Amino acid sequence: MHTNISTWTDIIQQFFPIFTTPGAEIFSRLVSGWVLCTARRTITGILPFADPCFQRAHDAYHRFFPNSHWDINKFWQILTLILVKLFCPTGIITLALDDTMFHHSGRKINGAGYWRDAVRSTKKSIVYAWGLNLVVLTLQIQPPWGGEPLGLPINMRLHRKNGDTLIKLAMQMINQIHQWLPERRFLLVADGFYATLAGKKMPQTNLVSRIQRNAKIFDLPPKRRKKIRGRPRKKGKRLANPQKMTSYIHHWHQIEFSQRGKTVKRLVYTCPVIWYWVSHQPVLLVISRDPLGKERDDFLFTTDLTMTAAEVLECYNDRWAIEDTFKNTKQFLGGQQPQTYKGQGPERAAALSLCLYSMVWLWYLRQKSRARTFWVQPWYRHKTTPSFADALCCLRRELWTERIKYMFGDSAVHDKKFEFLMEALASAA
Repeated sequence: MHTNISTWTDIIQQFFPIFTTPGAEIFSRLVSGWVLCTARRTITGILPFADPCFQRAHDAYHRFFPNSHWDINKFWQILTLILVKLFCPTGIITLALDDTMFHHSGRKINGAGYWRDAVRSTKKSIVYAWGLNLVVLTLQIQPPWGGEPLGLPINMRLHRKNGDTLIKLAMQMINQIHQWLPERRFLLVADGFYATLAGKKMPQTNLVSRIQRNAKIFDLPPKRRKKIRGRPRKKGKRLANPQKMTSYIHHWHQIEFSQRGKTVKRLVYTCPVIWYWVSHQPVLLVISRDPLGKERDDFLFTTDLTMTAAEVLECYNDRWAIEDTFKNTKQFLGGQQPQTYKGQGPERAAALSLCLYSMVWLWYLRQKSRARTFWVQPWYRHKTTPSFADALCCLRRELWTERIKYMFGDSAVHDKKFEFLMEALASAA
């Protein structure tokens, strides 16, 4: 696999082997048109930017998602191997897991259903919405400018009504990543819903997640004495639940750690326990308290008993990058907008929008530092790091420059009229 991936064409060509020759051409035009599109990201909206001269029939683009012959799992595999080789060549690979909903309209969308909308729901009222429920696995990488990490999607599953549960789908993705990278070790970060993964057999993978405040936890089993009949004990005496335990803790340790790029102080208490309902193996309980008393106590755990409290807290707080991934994919790439209804169309379109998020960041990070420019607006003078919108704007500027050169010659890109046009198009979304 090539490591000299610096241009947008180089990235796109890495995926050509999974397509037929006509399919590779359509894919190449479609993803570039998706990036340049200033309208809604329906196939009809993308088409004028993907194929402005209409060299191919428009129905070939409409058939690309539901009917064309290509495997989305092979697409994910190629993308994963590229990202890991470039950004995580050695050491433990940190992954983040979560589910999100892609809203859609229309009753005949394959795989869609009514699901709880986590954004609009509250403790008092649950809001349901119609759309696709997606389980997404992201690769957490540290950008060269520091601060909050980036969550790059490397796998996805569609959760269907009466199908595999979210936990089973998560296990399928984790096992698949292990098959692609059998010699690597992984650290998976997920919210409390996926805490039960601690009791599953995940090859070479440790978990960091939340533990329930009222969880039934036990001390480690005592050492077995010799000449004692019967099976060995699997757990020790019952302990107070994590929330009650805080009232008995008198020796807190103050630590400092990086919380999404900012150094914060916390009081922590750690101890190995058995969360018997989830796993019969020991986990490290980490209780975090705000020394100023402004925030509620936090209760986390990890299956890696060698981790420190600072590492657990930093790792779990960095999980927020996956929420930014969902927001940016929906807001700037229109991941919910493709109107494809039949067959594999809805699932493939959602997967490609998430893949495109990783591809845009891959292209941006492979540029030289002086080329990674971004605008600082008058109302945001203290901005020092680029956002995904900046990376997308930079890529659009590059693609529009190439098109203008092709249509009008090299001299056109130095014309001030075209410079103004390119900046306007690059910022348009």
